[in-house]
Formats: sequence, structure tokens, C-alpha cells
Amino acid sequence: MELLGVAVFWCGTILCGSVLLREAESYIMKIPRLCKFCDVRATSCAGVRSCKVECDITAICPDKQDVCVSIWRKTDANVTFDTVCHNPAHALHGVLLDDYNNSKCQMKEIKGMGSQFFICSCSVDECNEHTFFNPTTDSPVVAVVLVSLVPLLVMAVVVIASFYWYRVYRQRKASSRRKKGPPLDFSDNRAIMMDDEGSDSSSTHANNLNHNTELLPIELDVQVGKGRFAEVYRAKLKQGSSVSGEQGFETVAIKIFPYEEYASWKTEKEIFSDADLRHDNVLHFLTAEERKVQRQYWLITAYHPAGNLQEYLIHHVINWHDLWTLGGSLACGVAHLHSDRTTCRRYKVPVAHRDIKSSNILVKNDLTCCLCDFGLALRLENNLSVDELANSGQVGTARYMAPEVLESRINLENIESFKQADVYSMALVLWELTSRCNAIGEVKEYGPPFGNLRENPCVESMKDSVLRDRGRPEVPNSWSNHPGIQIVCTSIEECWDHDPEARLTAQCVAERFYDLEYLDKLSDRSDSEEKIPEQISVVDEK
Repeated sequence: MELLGVAVFWCGTILCGSVLLREAESYIMKIPRLCKFCDVRATSCAGVRSCKVECDITAICPDKQDVCVSIWRKTDANVTFDTVCHNPAHALHGVLLDDYNNSKCQMKEIKGMGSQFFICSCSVDECNEHTFFNPTTDSPVVAVVLVSLVPLLVMAVVVIASFYWYRVYRQRKASSRRKKGPPLDFSDNRAIMMDDEGSDSSSTHANNLNHNTELLPIELDVQVGKGRFAEVYRAKLKQGSSVSGEQGFETVAIKIFPYEEYASWKTEKEIFSDADLRHDNVLHFLTAEERKVQRQYWLITAYHPAGNLQEYLIHHVINWHDLWTLGGSLACGVAHLHSDRTTCRRYKVPVAHRDIKSSNILVKNDLTCCLCDFGLALRLENNLSVDELANSGQVGTARYMAPEVLESRINLENIESFKQADVYSMALVLWELTSRCNAIGEVKEYGPPFGNLRENPCVESMKDSVLRDRGRPEVPNSWSNHPGIQIVCTSIEECWDHDPEARLTAQCVAERFYDLEYLDKLSDRSDSEEKIPEQISVVDEK
């Protein structure tokens, strides 16, 4: 009973205490609040961080529900503070107060008031004397976010850097492996060329010096080519001074675009800038520069003194080995452009050249070809729309245009159509090579495909020959006397088929040249008259 009495005593005490506490709290809430109350006054507050309202009047709010409010406004050069008492159940300047249950007056911007308008409210005596424009509670959150993100950013940088260096290592390793097999390489008109010796040092030197801020120390030598959009110069790339004070040079090619041809320069630069374009049968690109003083845009590439393929064929008769080397390397270059994989089997964006011709192919010192002049090239992205492809227009050189390009009926629904047009043009170049090979017998003077037409035939003239007459360059029966050239001629005819879908791919042509390697090796054992081994002749007769 005694324990029961103690328990009842304490329960009654707690119950009475809670009742008294609620009554006291209710009483306190009924006491009117004290707030700074100066209505509108000019202020020097800039509306950042925290400000004091500069009001020296403290008023007892007339309504027991009132809270303290401060309003900061800026209209033109006038900045004012309003300090008032206000019942949050009613709108003030059209704004309902929703943050008054605070001990600090935290400013919040209200849009659409005709001026910069910040308002804050709070429910502690004179709490509207100090206002805060920047949330003070955000800083810990920001700190936590930063602490969380910095390690992730560091890890991302490390992963990207590691991937980049691995990619460079694989490319160099693959490049060293490609030294064997059918020739591979790429270039631009007669002058975008460079001596094979020291090409790596040129590339390294250019990349080290040019960080888009410092122009390379280059001395132009002589003009070696001129096209529709640019001129090409042989130039000397200065590589530093020796102890004796003599300058060291390395020969490079400079393709110079005037300011008006920025679009052509930009297109070619973007094509060349793709690291996956690097290949033995594509012109080696060093860097691009904007020369503001001369009002010019430059592309700096390797220099190949042998010139372009057209000029080479004009001045040289080639043998079977030369034909195999030049033709195989051309096919490998076009196949690399068209492929969606690098030699390391990594994905790349296919490219259509769209202006393949013998003057846009350079001859390297080892008699392999490299493609150049990518001013009309098109990256065959998977997301290209039909409209974007259609806007690319009818481009190229009329003499080398495929029938569907001449007729403006290329299939824009299929990006393979652009590759098929390239293969047609490549077939004409292979015909040029074959026409200058002494393995076919008597070799005539060089003549371009459709040599019966004028020097630069227009599209309409080519339509008459290619579309109306279904004409192609002549392939004499005597060309079939050599088994290797017979296979080359068969490939040429399949590549310039009128139906784009029936044409071979560049990869297939490259593989055929590779399969002809045994004939090339046998020809090395024969004399200059290209005698064919008896066993091959017997097979041919059958």
C-alpha cells in the first residue's frame, strides 16, 4: 500500500506539471512579439551574405499571431528595407509567408515583382534586424558533396589516362606489325607528303611544339600543288640549333587555305584529327594551325617527293611488282577508310573519301600509295539523318563520279552507298595503273580514264558516256595474257559495275591483291620481260 501511494503521488505530480507547462506555454504564445518596425527606409545593403536593417525602432506587434518580416528591394539605383510585423495567415505584397517558424530571417527571392525582391520572416523577438541572403545550411552539404565527388573525379582521370596510354601503346605495336604484307598508306594532292626518314620525329616535334598557342617554326620553300580550295607548299620545319649555330630542318608539306575557305580547312582538319584514321596508306597528319597574321589556315602533313600518282604514271612505266605494290596499297587505304574497325579491332567511324582520283593519291618512297585531300570526305556516323546526307550534295570530280552520283540517285537510306561510289572511283585509278604496266605488252602514253573527253569534262558530258552509253575505259584482250593482271582486270570490272550493290568492297579488292603475292614473288625471279612460269601458263590454257 505504501508503494502504491508513492506511485500515485508521482503520477499526479507529473500530470499536474505537464498541465502547468502547457498553460505556461500557451500564456507565453499569447504575449505580443517585439519586431523591428520602420516601414520603408533606404539602405546600403548590397543583397549578399548578411545585412543589418539599420532600423532603430522596436515595436510591439498589434496582433498576437504576428511575426517579424524584412523586405529588401532594389529598383534601378534605389535599395530599400521594409521592416514590419505581419500575420502569416494573410498575404503580404501577394506573398504568403511560409518560413516564419525560424529564429533567423533567411531571405528568399521572389520573381515577377517588377524589381529585385527578397523577403524573410521569423518568430523570435527582433529577429528581423539581421537578414541572411545566402543559405547558411548549404555549406555543409556542399562540403559533403565535394568530399564525395573529388575521389570519383580523381579515379575517372586515372582511368581515362590509363586507357589513353594503353590505346597509344596498342596503336604503336599494331603499326610495327603492319610493316609486312600488302602496302598500306594515305595522302593529299601532289604536295601533302614527307620523306619516310624521320617522319616519326617530325610528328613528335610538331605535337610537342603546337599546343594551339604556339605556331610551329616553319619556312616555306616552293609551291608544289594547287587545287580548288588550297595551295600546297614544300616547307622546312626548324628543329633547333646545333652548337655550331647551323639550323636543322625537316621537310614537310603545308596545305594553305585562304580565310574564305575556312569550311574546307575545318572539314579536312576534323577528318585528319581522328586518331583512328592513322594508317600506312593515309597521308600522315602532323597538325593544323590558324595563321591570323597571314589570314590563312594551314594543314601540316608528311611530304612525299615522288608526287601524286597521276604525275608518277605520266613519267614512269611500271612493272608487275610495281602494279601489285601500288594497287594493293591503294585498296588497303580505301578499305581502312571504309572499315568500322581499326587494325586492333577497336570500333572506328567509317569515312567516305568522295573524291578518289590519281591526283589525290601520293606515291611514297617505297612505291606504296597513300590517300590525301579529305576536303570532301564524310564521316559515316550511324546517327546521320537522310537530310544531313542529302545536304552533302553532289561532290567529287566528274570524270571519276559513279553513275549514281552523276544521276543524283545515290541511296541516302544506306551509308554503304557512299562506300560503293568510292569503289567505282578506285576502279578507274586501278585501270590507270594497269594501262602503264609493261606486263601487258606495249605501253601507250599515259591517258586518264575516258581520255576521249576533254581535259576537265563536266557532269553532263560524263552522264552521256557513263549513263546513256554505259561506257567504261577500254580493257584490251591482251591484258589477260598475264594471270595476275587478268585477276586485277576482273576486279576492276566488278568494281565499276553499273549496279552499286554488285560492286566489290575495298576490303575484298585488298584481299585479292594480297592473294596475288605469290605471282609477285615469282616475277622477282623472272627477267624484265615478265616471263610467266610454264606451270602457270599451262593452268591458264586449261
